Amino acid sequence: MNYTTLPHTDIKVSNICLGTMTWGKQNTEAEGHEQMDYALGQGVNFFDTAEMYPIPSSQDLYGETERIIGTWFKKTGNRNKVVLASKIVGKGGQTKFIRNSGYTRDSIIDAVEGSLQRLQTDYIDLYQLHWPERKTNFFGTRGYKHDVTDHWEDNLHQVLETLRDLIREGKIRQVGVSNETPWGVMRFLEESKVHASLPRMITIQNPYNLLNRTFEIGLSEISIREGIGLIPYSPMGFGVLSGKYLGGRQPANSRITLFPNYKRYSSVTAMAATQKYYELAQANDLSLAQMSLAFVNSRPFVKSTIIGATDLRQLKENIESIDVKLSDEVLAGIETIHNEIPNPAP
Repeated sequence: MNYTTLPHTDIKVSNICLGTMTWGKQNTEAEGHEQMDYALGQGVNFFDTAEMYPIPSSQDLYGETERIIGTWFKKTGNRNKVVLASKIVGKGGQTKFIRNSGYTRDSIIDAVEGSLQRLQTDYIDLYQLHWPERKTNFFGTRGYKHDVTDHWEDNLHQVLETLRDLIREGKIRQVGVSNETPWGVMRFLEESKVHASLPRMITIQNPYNLLNRTFEIGLSEISIREGIGLIPYSPMGFGVLSGKYLGGRQPANSRITLFPNYKRYSSVTAMAATQKYYELAQANDLSLAQMSLAFVNSRPFVKSTIIGATDLRQLKENIESIDVKLSDEVLAGIETIHNEIPNPAP
């Protein structure tokens, strides 16, 4: 396994991060424990979760993934071997059953306390805002439409103050954003520069894969110049970039088969691009999954790639992608396809 250090910290993490959002719905508690055992044995020391997991979220399973991680910590005593990341839900969306108050002081404290209890730990290493609470373009929305009544900035300082207080109490160590835009990232960074007592966002967790490289438009420069590392999610595009859905196939028990509303990476254009990437991988004796993950792993702004799997075979292949180095020929082929069909699934 390869390792890196999260920006502006001494926290050492594996370049592969274990994603957990299927545990409690697609995966049982025993399977979640098995995945953590295997990943840690392969040198993966970075786990990412969220209070709203498993996905799709539902009231009856709220917090179940964190609970599964907590029982594993209790059973194994491995908390000190893991860098643990979690997230608070944003306002709106399909999680109103959790809370719909936005990132108020009370809601942030309530979310952290709840996660700590379920996770059976005293602290979270990286605590992230799951999505912007202002009205902006994320979760696949291409364009930005301004709303003059949206006064999100009024709450930004208090959000950082609350996170600072939780850091001082030892309940969280570092903070990050997720599903953010270039403006949002810079606004958070500006606030912590102007007010030195406020915590600095050290990471951004956004989608990034062969079908969605929109991070490269603005955010990649911010990531490198400002030192805020990308922890990309969906590097396999909900499994589309394994190639298993090509030709109209719908494998039993696969994510899109079970949850057909998750169409973000399954448009006609996205599938056409996937076919071309598949052919490129085959021509170079690579699996499409290996090529897809190796490409993400190779980007200079990426700190740790979040991989998810529903069985150990998938998990093994995904972790082994860290040892795959793409040739100049393959990288050039990827750019040719990207220029022909750029970002078909933002």
